[in-house]
Amino acid sequence: TEASKPTLFQIIYHHLNTLTMKFTATLIALCAASANGFSINKPAVKTTTVLNAVATEWDLADIGRSVRIEGSSREHWEFPDPNQEIVQVGVDSNGRPVETLIELWIGPDWTPMKVKAYTEDGMMRPIQTLIGTRNKAAAIDVNNTGPGDFPLNAAAAYAKPSMVQQRADLLTANAGRYIEGGAVHSVNFDASVEQVQVCLYTDTRQLNAQVELLNGPNNFKQKFEVFTNNGLLNSLYVVFNSPGAGNVVRVTNLAPLEFPCKAFIASV
Repeated sequence: TEASKPTLFQIIYHHLNTLTMKFTATLIALCAASANGFSINKPAVKTTTVLNAVATEWDLADIGRSVRIEGSSREHWEFPDPNQEIVQVGVDSNGRPVETLIELWIGPDWTPMKVKAYTEDGMMRPIQTLIGTRNKAAAIDVNNTGPGDFPLNAAAAYAKPSMVQQRADLLTANAGRYIEGGAVHSVNFDASVEQVQVCLYTDTRQLNAQVELLNGPNNFKQKFEVFTNNGLLNSLYVVFNSPGAGNVVRVTNLAPLEFPCKAFIASV
């Protein structure tokens, strides 16, 4: 009947009431989301990983005196104790690329070991290496070979017994890989591996080799190039941070055929 039909006013009132309820519900949901997003009292939960636990040994503050080195400048550390042999060297940045030359000085004019190091991101993949002093009074020189607007932070100190033992354990963990002069050897690591350690040495002959951390075809993220006149007294030991998947460690023996080297590669 005509009396039972809703009037125009009733129809408009019903629609307005429905829209008001929907708007109110949406506003309440947005307020709740904003409260969660801007809460300052809720503590952040940091995931603990193997890398977080092990990397503390390579924190510059944990190594020793840290120095900021501007581009095209250098700094050196003295190591006068002949009873200690292994020096730990760490170099990082605020996320910018790092190019550096690390040299071992023994005496006023003898540099038996030089290590050129590069990393694409000095925060994610800092430079981490152990260098032997041949049980002599020596100095470690860190030269920032990058441009002036790419500073770096560096620290060097006698290595702790745990670091020395970690290096020694790598040499006994497996038989290593014999690499002739001019040869290349690569090892793949899955995403679960967060740090990789590499040691190169010879049987007293010269060591001239390159170690790279790649992520993708020929896309190196970090690189070390070493030259020493005695690869037994001054072997190269480095530790790579390897976050993510698709990481490959590639070793290239840059020396002639008659100067082979041996490579030990393993996860930390």
